[in-house]
Amino acid sequence: MSIFFHKEGINFDIGKKQKIRQWIKKVVENEGKELGELNIIIAKDKELLELNKIYLSRKYLTDVITFEYNQQKKISGDIYLSVERVRENALKFNEQVDREILRVIIHGILHMIGYGDKKNEEQTKMREKEDEYLYMFDKMQV
Repeated sequence: MSIFFHKEGINFDIGKKQKIRQWIKKVVENEGKELGELNIIIAKDKELLELNKIYLSRKYLTDVITFEYNQQKKISGDIYLSVERVRENALKFNEQVDREILRVIIHGILHMIGYGDKKNEEQTKMREKEDEYLYMFDKMQV
């Protein structure tokens, strides 16, 4: 199990990295999976827009893009986060930036596990899981 944090052309640090690592591991195990290698990459809108265009044929901004490299029950991949989108969404939803970062990280993890968010029912389930695991993060002692 390895979780790495990277920055791409941006000066932004995620706090509580050790707690986040432990939290992700607990979430993955709680979902009956095993954690492999995970990269969390903090980037700008421009980078995520390019990834969206090249790999997903989408021409819009997003806060998170997940690339899965899963093998059977082992969850591995890259989660790209746009700090600009996260900041904007934090303002929009009256949330702290650190909290919104956690939400998009767990959103990416949940996609890797197999949760979708295209249909209304999937979005509802995704939001419930995000809230459940954010609560878990709050209760964790490190």
